[in-house]
Amino acid sequence: MDTPFGSVLDVDGIGVGHHRRVGRGWQTGTSVIVCRSGAVPGVDVRGGGPGTRETDALRPENLVQRVHAVCLTGGSAYGLAAADGVMAELEADGLGFPIGTGVVPVVPTAVIFDLGRGGRFANRPDADFGRRAARAALTGRTPSAWGSVGAGTGARSGGLQGGVGTASRRVALPGELFDDGIGTEVTVAAIAVVNSNGSAIDPSTGLPWEPSGLRLRRPSAAERRAAREAATLGRAPALNTTIGVIVTDAALDKAEASKVASVAHDGMARAIRPAHSMTDGDTVFTLATGTRRLPSHPHRIGALNPLLDAAAHVFAAACTHAVVAATPVGDVPSWSSLCPSAMIA
Repeated sequence: MDTPFGSVLDVDGIGVGHHRRVGRGWQTGTSVIVCRSGAVPGVDVRGGGPGTRETDALRPENLVQRVHAVCLTGGSAYGLAAADGVMAELEADGLGFPIGTGVVPVVPTAVIFDLGRGGRFANRPDADFGRRAARAALTGRTPSAWGSVGAGTGARSGGLQGGVGTASRRVALPGELFDDGIGTEVTVAAIAVVNSNGSAIDPSTGLPWEPSGLRLRRPSAAERRAAREAATLGRAPALNTTIGVIVTDAALDKAEASKVASVAHDGMARAIRPAHSMTDGDTVFTLATGTRRLPSHPHRIGALNPLLDAAAHVFAAACTHAVVAATPVGDVPSWSSLCPSAMIA
């Protein structure tokens, strides 16, 4: 299902790859976002139970200034092993932090909790998952679907099937912000993996909290009741997480990139209620490719504020898209399967 706000692939130079496994005790997967030319990274971790890798490297005062991939994966802490496969693929392409005659790829990673959802607790992503997802991203094979793919395969959201969603927005920066009087247009996009204890669906209407421009109609009373019942059954305290990446072509530094990730959490809280609990590992990364210039101070603040607003907007839209685009995997219904009349082609 497409989103009316576009996708993370609207930022030039970005690739996305997914790998999943379902059946015979499996229901999990990995998604990788790559930028061959490198991107300035940032991160903000808000959930009380995060599972992450290489987040300290993204602190503004630390050495690494550019990364080439972010890994989002199932498998809880075990799934961090998927990043090893991403590193191997990047190294094979010569992408990473140059050291001596080689490179060391820095792959920021965040995980969701989906252990045992396919039937076997021991079935979780490993380096091969990361390798396959990274290779798909590096070769430019555009994802043919969103929702129950990649890291969203084993995801759940408030008792419904979770998934992977995406959105984008273009922000016009006027010429008066720049010394030469020439304005520019910046793209801000998001990819989100929604595996939340909170719900993206308003129980009183049966519609997403943040419709984000999707063409939907109010579900029937029977459909709303089914959605509420599914949410109630699935809302016992559990280990969950919503993770994702803001991608932009703006020329940000690391501190600004982390600020963008921070404000994107506002969008998460609009789309998923509640968010950021002690059993969530909510984490948002930023990748800034830097192909669109920003003004210098004092006008830089006037450019950053609309980019921050856009980050919150597209992350909320991506979270909604993840749940609306999901299809049933295993024994958990999806919103679209319970509320088919709400969908407008």
